[in-house]
Amino acid sequence: MDGGAALRLAKQRLRGGIGLALAVLLVAVGALALAAAWWVRSPLVPAGQATVDVTIQNGDSAERAANRIVQAGVATPPWLLHAWLRLSGEARQIKAGSYEIEPGTTPQQLLRKLVDGEQALLALTIPEGWTFAQMRAALAAAPHLKRDTQGLSNTDLMSRLGRAGVHPEGRFFPDTYRYGKHSSDEAIYRAALQAMDRQLAAAWAQRSAGVPLKSPNDALILASIVEKETGRDSDRGEIAGVFANRLRIGMRLQTDPTVIYGVGPSFDGNLTRAHLQTDTPYNTYTRAGLPPTPIALPGRASLLAAVQPASTEAIYFVARGDGSSVFSATLAEHNRAVDRYQRRQSAGVDR
Repeated sequence: MDGGAALRLAKQRLRGGIGLALAVLLVAVGALALAAAWWVRSPLVPAGQATVDVTIQNGDSAERAANRIVQAGVATPPWLLHAWLRLSGEARQIKAGSYEIEPGTTPQQLLRKLVDGEQALLALTIPEGWTFAQMRAALAAAPHLKRDTQGLSNTDLMSRLGRAGVHPEGRFFPDTYRYGKHSSDEAIYRAALQAMDRQLAAAWAQRSAGVPLKSPNDALILASIVEKETGRDSDRGEIAGVFANRLRIGMRLQTDPTVIYGVGPSFDGNLTRAHLQTDTPYNTYTRAGLPPTPIALPGRASLLAAVQPASTEAIYFVARGDGSSVFSATLAEHNRAVDRYQRRQSAGVDR
């Protein structure tokens, strides 16, 4: 074989080898593409397996996020999950938070969950009329909540929230608060504190002319009393009107909930004449004017009632026993209402 023929043969063999290599490469790439397409559509958590809880921290890279997910219990190579997050082009849009990866969740669905910030949220409801002590107990018992404020006194907690020297009662808005698993309880306190700031400011801005309140703090205190005294929503404005009338004429508020608050945790549910006659800063039978602090967490309706009390001549009211109240402009009318609706109660106790 001459040199030219040998060279041609070598080129043919090279082309054949390259062609074969390309074919093998194309097959491999195709297989890899099929495997990748199968993987992104396959469940990360098989059916029947428990939901995986994972928390992505602020500042986590895509690689760190992938590692956290695998460490939490997702059975997939972390490098593969990291590669998917990076190749998606959305790795930088992953949001911190607590997530639930349910059985059947695919990598595609997980990516959407992380990018959209679809956290696993729990709800904590703080009812209107609760005391701050009840709120603290509820947060202490809330599931999946970090107890960052546990052990802090009320004074220390308020300092931590930036309200040093402020009494906590009434300063937190009663509402339903949603939080991610492993969130800090401090975040809920801050949210409730800021919510009350907004609600109180909005109510004070809508106060009626001539309302006998000197400051938003007075409105908050009166709203807390209205909250505790109201058994039926339709009576709320008139109850506020009674207390506004009493404040105008210098009459003592004489409201049982303030006395009970002053008694404190030792109160057993039975309000006695001794309680009414024992002087405390919260006894509105022995002291004139508003008590020194709110006595509960008032809702928006009570805040508005305090600053927009109904126009009424009544200065007394008594509960009917069905949640509603009877309002009276004179002591004689009031005593007749007491006799009719509260015969079993001791006589001579005005409201």
